[in-house]
Amino acid sequence: MRYNALQLIGSFHSGGTERQAVQLTRLLLESGRCNVSVATLECDGALLPEVKRLGFNDIPEFRLNSFYDLHAARQVRRFAQYLKEHEIDVLHAHDFYTNIFGMAAAALARVPVRIASRRESAVRPSKQRVVERSAYRMAGAVIANCEEVRRQLIAEGVPARKVRTIYNGLDPARVQAPHAERKEILASLNLPEARFVTIMANMRAHVWNPEPYCFKDHPTFLRAAQLVHQQVPDAGFIIAGEGELLEPTQDLARSLGIADRTFFIGRCRDIGRVLSISDVCVLSSSSEGFSNAILEYMAAGRPVVSTDVGGAREAVVHGETGYLVPKGDYQQLAEHVASLLLNPDQARAMGEAGQRVANEKFSCSKQVQNVESLYGELLKVSKPREVLSVKQCP
Repeated sequence: MRYNALQLIGSFHSGGTERQAVQLTRLLLESGRCNVSVATLECDGALLPEVKRLGFNDIPEFRLNSFYDLHAARQVRRFAQYLKEHEIDVLHAHDFYTNIFGMAAAALARVPVRIASRRESAVRPSKQRVVERSAYRMAGAVIANCEEVRRQLIAEGVPARKVRTIYNGLDPARVQAPHAERKEILASLNLPEARFVTIMANMRAHVWNPEPYCFKDHPTFLRAAQLVHQQVPDAGFIIAGEGELLEPTQDLARSLGIADRTFFIGRCRDIGRVLSISDVCVLSSSSEGFSNAILEYMAAGRPVVSTDVGGAREAVVHGETGYLVPKGDYQQLAEHVASLLLNPDQARAMGEAGQRVANEKFSCSKQVQNVESLYGELLKVSKPREVLSVKQCP
């Protein structure tokens, strides 16, 4: 039985949530079990060409200025009408903003299956939490991308029966090592020969925080880098990512005296190339849901040193595939990074162990299988079989 499933994606910027939503859209199309459509709150971003290559050339946009004005109410009604006209059976929202907007419109349109998502463990302001809880009440299920986020949702009052853990899926092609010599890759990235420690994380401020702040916590990474440099003078530090906190981060590298060993390469268009020259990879976040970066590091066979936040311990096995340290503890972070740089055999063994875990536990096939299983389960409960049968394949 075919059904109509719409993916509501906040934007097509190159964040982890957006990449996962676009990837899931592709996987659902390839599976062929449902008719897939896409809508967005902002039809812009680096991932938009990828979405268009999937065949979505006319993507409906429902842009918002605020949740608390008449324009937002009009957009909700407009989206509800769109859902009715296109007979959407499943509305799948992927983040805080699409949860609120999408669940309201889908409830108004009486969409049978309404799925919200939580992909972060950050605590939002009380006003936003109240609105978010109302969205969860309208949802038939809330997808958490790791067990830690699931526990948080249940602690906040979301019924346990509603919360499903579906891990991020990793496309191995995204981190595939290039057919190129190391010297060629270094030259293409304008990098010197070094033992590289890499972090891949955007440098965008979180708008609900009163001060410019990024949960990826690059300052902890740089303070650890300063200590690593003292023990491993030929170490280099790659920061891949973009955002409004780039300049302050560069200023901090200068103030710590490691500007000449820190390389800001901007948005990474070929992750495989960067990871292929990296010796150790780091996540220094102070808050996470389930990190896509960790999965990419592991799939590329690189040892991981991560802060113990969100679902990190559900991927990284301490002492086997990498190390976990308390958030903000740049001294422990530096200690483990330096140890791996100075013991390449151990680093290689940890990277290989991590690669096996990534391939076995976090595959795209498992991700789409779990999502489609959830869709089917909720459709059986929410919609009579005779109505679904109208959309059966010919």
